[in-house]
Amino acid sequence: MPHALPLSSRWLAACGLALALCPAGALAEQTLATVSSPGQVLSVDVRLADDGRLSYQVRRKGKPVIAPSRLGFLLTNAPQLDAGFSLARQSVADHDSTWEQPWGERRHVRDHHRELRLELVQKERGDRRLAIVFRVFDDGVGFRYEFPEQAQLGEAKISDELTEFTVAQPATAWWIPAGELMALEYPIEKTPLSEVGTANTPLTVRTEDGTHIAFHEAALVDYASMWLRKAQGQRLRAQLAPSATGAPVERKGAFTTPWRTMQIADSAAGLYMSDLVLNLNEPNKLGDVSWVKPSKFIGVWWEMHLGRSTWGSGAKHGATTQNTKRHIDFAAKHGFRGVLVEGWNLGWDGNWAGGGADFSFTRSYPDFDLPGLAAYARGKGVRLIGHHETGGNIARYERQMDAAYQLYARLGVDSIKSGYVTDGGGAVFAGPGKRTHFGYTDSQEGVRHFQKAVTEAARHKLAIDTHEPVKDTGLRRTWPNWLSREGARGMEFNAWGNPINGVDHEAKLVFTRMLSGPMDYTPGILSLQGVDGKPIHSTQAKQLANFVVIYSPVAMAADLIETYEKHAGPFQFIKDVPTDWDDTRVINGEIGEYATIARKGRNSADWYVGAVTDGSARALDLPLSFLEAGKRYTAEIYRDGDQADYRTERRHDLVIEKRAVTSADTLKLKLAPGGGQAIRLTPAGG
Repeated sequence: MPHALPLSSRWLAACGLALALCPAGALAEQTLATVSSPGQVLSVDVRLADDGRLSYQVRRKGKPVIAPSRLGFLLTNAPQLDAGFSLARQSVADHDSTWEQPWGERRHVRDHHRELRLELVQKERGDRRLAIVFRVFDDGVGFRYEFPEQAQLGEAKISDELTEFTVAQPATAWWIPAGELMALEYPIEKTPLSEVGTANTPLTVRTEDGTHIAFHEAALVDYASMWLRKAQGQRLRAQLAPSATGAPVERKGAFTTPWRTMQIADSAAGLYMSDLVLNLNEPNKLGDVSWVKPSKFIGVWWEMHLGRSTWGSGAKHGATTQNTKRHIDFAAKHGFRGVLVEGWNLGWDGNWAGGGADFSFTRSYPDFDLPGLAAYARGKGVRLIGHHETGGNIARYERQMDAAYQLYARLGVDSIKSGYVTDGGGAVFAGPGKRTHFGYTDSQEGVRHFQKAVTEAARHKLAIDTHEPVKDTGLRRTWPNWLSREGARGMEFNAWGNPINGVDHEAKLVFTRMLSGPMDYTPGILSLQGVDGKPIHSTQAKQLANFVVIYSPVAMAADLIETYEKHAGPFQFIKDVPTDWDDTRVINGEIGEYATIARKGRNSADWYVGAVTDGSARALDLPLSFLEAGKRYTAEIYRDGDQADYRTERRHDLVIEKRAVTSADTLKLKLAPGGGQAIRLTPAGG
């Protein structure tokens, strides 16, 4: 009779010696360390199997949230960092500080966490070393890997991470696919977690007991973006965006990975109130950033999406000197700081999307006087918003970037909307010599490019609003000139109608995409129609509410000038609402159903409230306890009329009214199907 194998060997045999396929917890394990959040809400156990494999698990109030989940790496140039680990050293540290944002959803952010640092060694593989750092907050967990300088691994070529997230309870997921043609611009799907394919992050889940978890990453620098793919059941595994030239990540010397993050709360509102992603980024590296100006702007933009004018030259060219002056005059009259003009520069004629081979970022079409218009705008207290559409041709853009930035800085154009319109995997990168190759914008070299664009812009005191971007991971804390990004289906989909955004889109965005950071959603389409008059799934009140609900420090009032002149009543709220906030409160919300958010203006006593719903009419309570006690306020209310409905011609039905309120009052919000409500609360006599 053959000798019985020990437990670990039997499991290795059962797994066919393929450690990467063995589930976490399959081998006998010991707990290396346990760390709890400052308020004892969350705890993390790090475990070591008897073959030296690492895993972790997360509990919330003693109940499993993340079941045992693997840690480690697969390499292409060295043995794997997947087993044979032993603990060399561990330490725990407490941290509690408050820092100030130069702009943001709130002025002051508290960073209160407990950190566990584990230094590990693979003795049988040349004493290779790896550290794992966990930071545990009351509202979430972040962890990252640290590769120290070591002769045993002078260069790490990472083919993939073994990082897992195994959700302990049955859960529903809200997600968009990763690695597909449209990058981040897919409708947000709702499925059982077990039916997720390969997803981008943030990926949000709600478990059967109501616990909400958002999976994402923080401080994505010089590393491939993390996608999540279903491994088995409710076990998600990290997948790194691929490289066109080698391993997804190639780093020399000492480096750290981005933080892998889990925001964890008992409600959807709790997820949005978390500052975990920002807190895991490094502090501001730019020093005085008073030159970064949160603001609202209008633009020569929506008219092109409607087909009334063109980006390219010709009889319908939108970016003309005359048309731009008309927009500058309107901006000056109504208090907008900026005017965006797309299609001003050479290269828009022909098929530019996904190629951008002819774009010049310093030469304008003959009918657009860039220096003259920049001076004309400054004379009226307005700034041009620069525009750099690359068509995804990063190689060409980088060759012109410095000259283009210098031009804008010289003309007083202090912010830029950049674009990367191309299919997923179709971005053009520079290679050796003059050769180029294609790749993903969220690959390691794509991440490097976006970082270069922002840091180089900062040298010229230029702020950046990136469209078709790499996803936001909180780097606005470190480089506050990275004002905003797109990174989801924006308003232009409502113009094209192929298909338009769903009526539940905004209520999904709040608790998915918006968990990563600001979004330039381009709200405020009061006409409520796209190409050929096709109706948008919204009421006018919801368009106003979007300025509060969908946060961006730079916000475009996107509709046509003539539309705003026609709808002076609701346009007043667009003129009044700020884009920079002292405080933010999520009053209520459910993913994809509704959301109510209150924000206090920066350097102001005024509060603003936005509420949006899906296709269902709703009655929501709005307690005004966030107002200063003992003061009377005037509430300027922009609400759906009694007959308002996004499915009918009554979607324009809007009621504007005022009433006196105090912090002791509760307003009753009545939202129409596809509707919303916007409120400005001003101290009486203020």
